[in-house]
Amino acid sequence: MNILKLIDAGILNLLKTITITCFVLLTLLVTANVMVRFIPIVSLHWFDEIIELLVAYLVFYGSAALWISREHFSVGDWIEKRLAPRPRHAYRLVIEILALAFAVIFFYYSWQLTDAAEDVTNVFAIPKWILYSCLPASGGIMIIYSIRNVVSEIIGIVKDGDGVGGKEVCEVVQDRR
Repeated sequence: MNILKLIDAGILNLLKTITITCFVLLTLLVTANVMVRFIPIVSLHWFDEIIELLVAYLVFYGSAALWISREHFSVGDWIEKRLAPRPRHAYRLVIEILALAFAVIFFYYSWQLTDAAEDVTNVFAIPKWILYSCLPASGGIMIIYSIRNVVSEIIGIVKDGDGVGGKEVCEVVQDRR
């Protein structure tokens, strides 16, 4: 099962790299755009297209990275801390099922949007589906990891007597194989 850990780490590192690269490029482009307004040496008429692409990739691949590592915003830590181990897993299971439902709906509609996109951008003639492709890709990643989280919480409900959490149960099960 160490191969799954390597795959997880690889996917997470790839998403982090994409996110950081998009952020750095955004910073450089916005800085260049501000400078060009004061010292108009070149025209950045293509600026909007690249910014649109970078923001979309930054937001959605960044969200998928947070989803994998369970670092996205969540409500309920204060409830979770007050529950015994089994009810805590049941509570997390409900939340993970709701998150999975969101990811499935998001994936479905983002796939439809991407599939229906036939136009291109004005300056570089980049097909719009390339700009939108980060939506179903990140949605698919979210679905996979939501399923993992649901399974780990079910394992936690079944096996928990010692307070081992969902993420920890998944690691324990992987280590035992």
